Amino acid sequence: MNTTPSLELAALIEGYRRFRESGWTPRRERWAALREGQEPRVMVIACSDSRVDPAQIFDVDPGEIFVVRNVAAMVPPFETTPGHHGVSAALEFAVQFLKVREIVVMGHGLCGGCNAALTQSMRGTEPGQGGFIADWIALLDNAREHVVAQHGTEGREAARAMELAAVKVSLANLRTFPCVAELESRGKLRLRGAFFAISDGVLHLLDEDSGKFAPVA
Repeated sequence: MNTTPSLELAALIEGYRRFRESGWTPRRERWAALREGQEPRVMVIACSDSRVDPAQIFDVDPGEIFVVRNVAAMVPPFETTPGHHGVSAALEFAVQFLKVREIVVMGHGLCGGCNAALTQSMRGTEPGQGGFIADWIALLDNAREHVVAQHGTEGREAARAMELAAVKVSLANLRTFPCVAELESRGKLRLRGAFFAISDGVLHLLDEDSGKFAPVA
């Protein structure tokens, strides 16, 4: 058996060593406190895309945000059918047990999942060949109809419209969870929509009253 690390693993190990020197050792008190538990105030739902790490974008310390990442930063609607409900389980844990005060859904530019939803390029493929992705991003089918009617299915304007619409879909689906809806109505939980533009590094926040995203000053 070959135990020599691959180039990719070797790069990760070097990063780990840098972390030990500059991230763990100087913050031993912080890590000691985290050993007793976690108390994040914010949950961030973001895309799995390697370019949009919430901890890096928001420059937070360990233990500050509870993060769930998946294709296109999607939240499915509340349902109790049998199955493996990964996002729902994480949401339940964050809201009911960690008692986060804010949930941020953060979409991003150049999102492959949103582009696949827009173009439907993976529709009809088998699981393992794109079918799992196609089933997941079908959550955006209704929103896609409105985007296509206004912008078509090609070009950056249409892609951006789909990316922004996906954030709104996840926010709407969050509100189908009884625990979320109840806590939001009582002012105990706030939902936020955000969008990170990879091309210029600018974060945008959603004003739900106007439906518009505006860059953070």
